[in-house]
Amino acid sequence: MKVLITGGCGFIGSNFIHYLLKKYRSIKITNLDFLTYAGNLANLKDVAKDPRYQFVHGDITDGKIVNRLMSCDPDVVVSFAAESHVDRSLYQPSNFLRTNILGVQVLLESARQHNIKRFIQISTDEVYGSLSLKDKASNETDPLVPSSPYSASKAAGDLLVKAYEKTFGYKTIITRSSNNYGPYQFPEKVIPLFITNAMADKPLPLYGDGMNIRDWLYVEDNCRAIALLINKGTPGEIYNIGGNCERTNIYITKTILKLLNKPTSLITYVKDRPGHDRRYALNISKITRLGWYPEYKFEERIKKTIAWYLNNQDWIKQVKTGEYLKFYKKHYKI
Repeated sequence: MKVLITGGCGFIGSNFIHYLLKKYRSIKITNLDFLTYAGNLANLKDVAKDPRYQFVHGDITDGKIVNRLMSCDPDVVVSFAAESHVDRSLYQPSNFLRTNILGVQVLLESARQHNIKRFIQISTDEVYGSLSLKDKASNETDPLVPSSPYSASKAAGDLLVKAYEKTFGYKTIITRSSNNYGPYQFPEKVIPLFITNAMADKPLPLYGDGMNIRDWLYVEDNCRAIALLINKGTPGEIYNIGGNCERTNIYITKTILKLLNKPTSLITYVKDRPGHDRRYALNISKITRLGWYPEYKFEERIKKTIAWYLNNQDWIKQVKTGEYLKFYKKHYKI
């Protein structure tokens, strides 16, 4: 099986590459990544010399490089490449529109022209918008009501996918997962930020009253789901991938502090961000009918996640100081 992955140096993408290389002996993986601040070659350092894997530096909005890779006739394209941090989208929305909309269009058009049979677009539960405590979990057929430039750009990308399906008959699979956590996650997202800040006895900036609710999914569970959809997913369908694990942000924060034996005095309540969604939740009955379910419990895997950060201090230093970006600027056209 030949797999073209975009954004494979990021958090979920790099975990997915590790997963595929462990699961399949006969596989060829090409990883196209632009190496933005959240794309880190160190995430794949241990597989860099694996003959089944190759890295290609490039932008998904660059039709020339995308067409070259599509012409190699991959069996499946899995597109993780995206700007994904909500806070950044409030101040730099144009970057999100470029990558998450234009980039998707370039990939779709090239995949269609090269008749790629399997194309999986990785999206997010944030496209459904905010839920109240009384609302049922979001279904794949629910309307899209994004709240931020980030979620709006992802929703637009999803709509482009469906437009290509209706207009050209090019059918792809869209996945919408809940909040992932695990190793290699850039410490701007709440769990790695709070872990690394607590390790350094720095404040943990908690938005608003801390009662916003997210559904948490261990990244390996998401990788298993995506791999399953490569083989069993129905083209033209959307699949929610969730952890059945709704937790408040204050619960997450206190759990991290307790496991690191740090005081709750490190919690610093800060002004809530604009348009902050109150709750996300996903109905995952559709994908469970294919035989998938979230295996890992949060209380178990948060311990493993914390242990990973404790055991990878050099990685933390590299991303916190931006040392890796100096290397990229020297060796790549960024």
